[in-house]
Amino acid sequence: MASPSKAGAALAALREELVGDVFAPSDAGYDEARTVFNAMIDKRPAVIAQCVNEDDVLRAVRFGRDLDLNIAVRGGGHSVAGSAVNDNGLVIDLRHMRAVSVDPAAEAVRIAGGATMSDLDRACQPYGLATTGGRASTTGVGGFVLGGGTGWLDRRFGLAVDNLLGVELVTADGERVHASADENPELFWGLHGGGGNFGVATALTLKLHPLPDFSIALLLYPPERGREVARTYRELIHTGPDEASGGVLYLAGPPEEFVPPHLVGSLLCAALLTYAGPEEDLRKLAEPLLALPHESELVGAMPYADVQCMIDDPPGMRNYWSAEFLTAAPDEYLDVFCAGGEALPPGGTIHVLFPQGGAIAAGPHEYPVPYRDAPWAVHPFAIWEDPADDERCVQWVRDVRAGARPYSTGAVYLNFIGDEGADRVEAGLGAENTRRLAALKRRYDPDNVFRFNHNIAPA
Repeated sequence: MASPSKAGAALAALREELVGDVFAPSDAGYDEARTVFNAMIDKRPAVIAQCVNEDDVLRAVRFGRDLDLNIAVRGGGHSVAGSAVNDNGLVIDLRHMRAVSVDPAAEAVRIAGGATMSDLDRACQPYGLATTGGRASTTGVGGFVLGGGTGWLDRRFGLAVDNLLGVELVTADGERVHASADENPELFWGLHGGGGNFGVATALTLKLHPLPDFSIALLLYPPERGREVARTYRELIHTGPDEASGGVLYLAGPPEEFVPPHLVGSLLCAALLTYAGPEEDLRKLAEPLLALPHESELVGAMPYADVQCMIDDPPGMRNYWSAEFLTAAPDEYLDVFCAGGEALPPGGTIHVLFPQGGAIAAGPHEYPVPYRDAPWAVHPFAIWEDPADDERCVQWVRDVRAGARPYSTGAVYLNFIGDEGADRVEAGLGAENTRRLAALKRRYDPDNVFRFNHNIAPA
């Protein structure tokens, strides 16, 4: 580590040179700047550099390297694992870098590294264009895409990385690098699932698709109907088109307009059917779900960007997430899934089974996203407020995983999990891919500067 005098001089220079703000522990605003989405994470960085452009990112990386500081990168979104911050190191905060530029003629969009899904979706919507995004408007685009990217549109348009056209990166050496199919193609390959291991993504370019219509059916059922709902939804997806997605969920009724007041806070089973097309086609597809006795329904055309806001997770709650990707969803597993839903812990916890297939399975298999072939995934994400519930909620997530394991492919989507060890990182990349990624890491980040992530050790 640098001497106090060198560190002090370097910090003063960074404050002077950075267009954005710089926070140290004694500064007003520091506590707000270090707070992340997951209230279980309480880290105290030595310096937070809130960058506003690529030059700021370059300066911040060089500052961190000069002082031999650990460097964490904070994109626009959740970082539920807490990897966006660290103790006694540098945080490069991209949240002020949110510009989105749509090229409707080229059906492409350039997104700055700190943009959220809402920034992306709202910019594209006036053109009737969209690309696969996360299932919440508060998801950060950069981490989402580089981690693979699954959402309501993936069965129709593929995973987010299948739509990746280019990445602008600042490397551990403080250099600018552009990666695309034609430029640094091996690095471009590694960015299809390898996350933030190779540098700071200051901008991404994604392919867009026409999406003139979008519609949904959200139906709420008493929990004892769960098994019937899950089976009906499974068959609907098996016979339905790639435009159809969504999931079966267990949740406590949220205080929303579509939830009858007497059901707010009560355990419910829900079927969400999203449809990349017009309402009339959705209604026909949803007939089997509508025929089941239900407590409420919300059916109709809705702008895609609005749907993205429907299950936004509130910040400031305690979070613990995980996932398993399944070889199939037979009746016996649906019984296990529903039993997990009936044991839902308190708070805003959601238990969801969602479909893959379609363009996901048909997409390019050369990328490090080994969960592509799984037809179903279960995603328990516990959300609660009281630290006294930590053990109960974490254990529930682990129990859901244990129940799914006999049906699991063994692969996992890393954006859905926290720190579950090196074996799970390899499960999220594939064993052969992990070796190739480790060689790429050695080339671009031999000192493992970017280690606050689902880390790939250089080899």
